[in-house]
Amino acid sequence: MTEPRRSRGGERPPLREKPQQIADELRRLIVRGDLAEGESLGREPDLVDRFGVSRPSLREALRILEAEGLISVKRGVLGGVIAHQPSERMTARTAALVLQARNVPLADVYNARGTIEPVAARLVAGARSRGSSAAELRRLSAEQLEVIDDPEAFGRANSRFHARLVELAGNQTLSIIAEMLNEIVARAVAAVSQPGEGKDTSATRLRGLRSQARLAALIEDGDAPAAEKHWAEHMEIVGRVMLAQRAKNVIDLMQHDY
Repeated sequence: MTEPRRSRGGERPPLREKPQQIADELRRLIVRGDLAEGESLGREPDLVDRFGVSRPSLREALRILEAEGLISVKRGVLGGVIAHQPSERMTARTAALVLQARNVPLADVYNARGTIEPVAARLVAGARSRGSSAAELRRLSAEQLEVIDDPEAFGRANSRFHARLVELAGNQTLSIIAEMLNEIVARAVAAVSQPGEGKDTSATRLRGLRSQARLAALIEDGDAPAAEKHWAEHMEIVGRVMLAQRAKNVIDLMQHDY
């Protein structure tokens, strides 16, 4: 066994507790792909023997990984510990909880998304695959039109459009960040879309879909500067609509299903 590395001050880093060590090892196996999605790690007695630890230590390690969404524990005769690959959705929910805990204003979240998406639109319009990208964005707009009278379903479909726009830009880091923001903004779309006195929500959603169609046309034409400018204006206008509603903070939106 190698000696723990010393810090710059010459001190050894504190040793990890046994449950953390077990969680670290299992986490590495899952993240590296050595354990596939849905693969069984075995039952608790098997893992106790494998790691040579007490059952309380093992259970604490499993609680750590379960909280991270990397495993699920099934009880009963046919139960066991099941591995799950990390997903953008899981990361997004964690980020949403952090923003909620810090009482982050919705304007802060929306400004971040409004910075990322116009850049993505420019990249997509400048790519060789812009024709197929435009076709896919039109299909996602059509899916929103099909559920335009259902606020929750529309929020989910709208979120897919925005997430895919960033994915098509080809930068995985931006895609993950955008997915985190979409977890929250999709709830804002659902909240804004709820019927209320003096609100013509269908007309608002239709205007948004017309704007999406314009973006798809600019992308198909390969007009990258115009695509970026149009989508920046779109995000600014839609942001003003959302921020005019009652939900001002992330915590206000986490009660909304979508």
